[in-house]
Amino acid sequence: MREIGRLSLVLFIISGIAALLLGATNYVTKDVIAEQIRLENEQARMEVLRDAEEFTQMDQAEVSAAAQALGFDNVEVIEEVYQGISAGETVGYTFKSVPRGYGGEITVLTGISIDGTVTGMRVVSHTETPGLGAKATEEGFMAQFEDQSAASPLEVIKSGTPGQNEVSAITGATITTQAVAQGVNYSIEMFNELNK
Repeated sequence: MREIGRLSLVLFIISGIAALLLGATNYVTKDVIAEQIRLENEQARMEVLRDAEEFTQMDQAEVSAAAQALGFDNVEVIEEVYQGISAGETVGYTFKSVPRGYGGEITVLTGISIDGTVTGMRVVSHTETPGLGAKATEEGFMAQFEDQSAASPLEVIKSGTPGQNEVSAITGATITTQAVAQGVNYSIEMFNELNK
């Protein structure tokens, strides 16, 4: 019985030391990680809305109210909206949406110019199947969204050459493609609501 008690005490001490080390590591690295994420998001905003020199985040309450007015099932599907500014003038907006894909949430960043043209799209993060669903991060796929009109929603086609407001599905990853297109469509709807 004494042996079990001694082993339990040793296990407790080792677990306590491991927990303290993990906590200390988290404390030391959390600010560095947060800053890295901020820089990556800033870079992605500049990629999807190249004409902007600076970005100002819009009030989340206003964004949620617009999502509610649009009848979104989840008003938090648009995580953030930034106004892109150049020479003191608004040149467009970036929208971070979080639609559900095959393997979970996909974070999609979409840029839309003030004249209603999709200027770019980036898949910022995802939990899709490596190999197939992960192809949503490839440049060729993301480039399909550029220069699309925000006047109407995008449609996913499985075969043929895509026309205006159409994108080709990733072979074997149709659900992922539809989720990304839905993320861009959420952004288009939000853009149109904010610019009434």
